[in-house]
Amino acid sequence: MNTKKWTVDKHVDNLKDYPQITEPAELLITNELVAFPTETVYGLGANAKSDEAVEKIYLAKGRPSDNPLIVHIASKEQLQQIADEVPSKAESLIDAFWPGPLTLVLKKKQGVLSGRVTAGLDSVAVRMPDHPVALSLIAAANIPIAAPSANTSGRPSPTNAQHVLDDLEGKIAGIVDGGSTGVGLESTVVDCTEAIPVILRPGGVTKEEIESVVGAVRVDEALKNAAAAPKSPGMKYTHYAPKADFFLVKGEPSFIQKLIDENKANGLRTGVFTTSEKKEMYKADVIIAPAAEGDLKKIAASLYATLRTFDEKEVDIIYGEVFSEAGLGSAIMNRLLKAAGHRVIEQ
Repeated sequence: MNTKKWTVDKHVDNLKDYPQITEPAELLITNELVAFPTETVYGLGANAKSDEAVEKIYLAKGRPSDNPLIVHIASKEQLQQIADEVPSKAESLIDAFWPGPLTLVLKKKQGVLSGRVTAGLDSVAVRMPDHPVALSLIAAANIPIAAPSANTSGRPSPTNAQHVLDDLEGKIAGIVDGGSTGVGLESTVVDCTEAIPVILRPGGVTKEEIESVVGAVRVDEALKNAAAAPKSPGMKYTHYAPKADFFLVKGEPSFIQKLIDENKANGLRTGVFTTSEKKEMYKADVIIAPAAEGDLKKIAASLYATLRTFDEKEVDIIYGEVFSEAGLGSAIMNRLLKAAGHRVIEQ
């Protein structure tokens, strides 16, 4: 299959009327797969009403079929078409954070969406992305779009068009190139089907921000216990992993350097994921320090690209520092732990 690419300037007015939007929208309508940018990561879009289209997502990504998908919409009218009930707390979160990196799990309307989207559940995960290209594409297609991250299942999520092509070229009909994404981590997922909302996946909207709107929320046990069964899209299986062995390390730079030296002595090519304050403390084959320790937004935005860069540099083993789990740090550590397969070395 030839994967067509459309390059779009997200700052142009009336985007949905441009061929770079109308052409991929027509492909979505005819049940083909189209990747597109959101403010979080690139999504792999398909008609959420079509079994045929959604099945193509699972095949292209190599995604397990019991892993549900997030549905992307461009208006509240579309939400009413697919959600059976929107509780008051969900309405408050919508008013505060949509469009934006927040996914809400709601009771679904029966007979509207493909059963392949919800993996047999009676709920649907839905969000409205905060990106003009994504919103224009969904509006032009005028259908709800199922869209997991546009990468091979298990690999680091894509934050630019080249990442998508690296994984999926020849497997999908097209990609809308709208430049690099902003947040860089997937959306926060909140289950609003219970009286007290439950965070199923940390992401671009923090727990503290959510609680400032709706009061106390719970955190899914699976986020604290790796052995527990997660309920959120994108959290059931290992994700975000680079090709090299990846370990998180709780310890001083001198301890991490000792680990590096041991592996270098065994002929392995080593990498370190660190911060700008500590970059000069290491001697490894590849050292990547995307930002200062306190600049969590920049670290989040570059995290997946950093993991992919280690692949490009062909390292054999990577050691990553840990971060505070306050605020956005919770989402960063969640993704790093998943990428490392929860392998943590302590000094």
